[in-house]
Amino acid sequence: MILHGYFRSTASWRVRIALGLKGLAAEQVSHHLRRGEQRAPDYLALNPQGLTPAFVTDDGAVLTQSLAICEYLDEIHPEPAFLPADPQGRAHVRAVAQAIACDIHPVQNLKVLQRLRDLGQPEAVVTAWAAAVIEEGLEAVETLLAKTEGPFAFGAQPGLADICIVPQLGNARRFGVDLRWPRLNAIEADCMKLDAFKSAVPGVQPDAE
Repeated sequence: MILHGYFRSTASWRVRIALGLKGLAAEQVSHHLRRGEQRAPDYLALNPQGLTPAFVTDDGAVLTQSLAICEYLDEIHPEPAFLPADPQGRAHVRAVAQAIACDIHPVQNLKVLQRLRDLGQPEAVVTAWAAAVIEEGLEAVETLLAKTEGPFAFGAQPGLADICIVPQLGNARRFGVDLRWPRLNAIEADCMKLDAFKSAVPGVQPDAE
């Protein structure tokens, strides 16, 4: 298996966590987002969106979108499960994961931020807007998780929601967001006790700067 990503990409970070939780290894191929390597023809042949990650399976199939990749890994290696057994529980977990991956994280995408700069917005405004979206989104996620049982987002073992929460909190720090959410902070602290999470952080990746 091959993971095409970038050390600071939170979407790639999610897949690294998922691989670690499943005890799977994948070759890492880096595409430097700030240098535009994700727009090179050979990479666009893998992922026409020009985004990371792209994931090549053992049989050569190419998968894109981090949540789809994580669910693929969960289906081919069912233990430990990333989703609960009951349909309602699965929907709750997916809702939190998608709140982060679909609503919060995209605003910090380099392409989105660069579009704002190209429209003449000063850097302070660009950063403040991204931070405000993170704060609003994480406030909602904190509320969604207020009544769930821990130590992880949905119970005794980490799953798809935790895979999304930890990278997003890392991204929040990069944008200077005050992490004032006790439930999310507690989830992150418990996750970071596990090797799968510790080995996935950007600073320890082969392409880290």
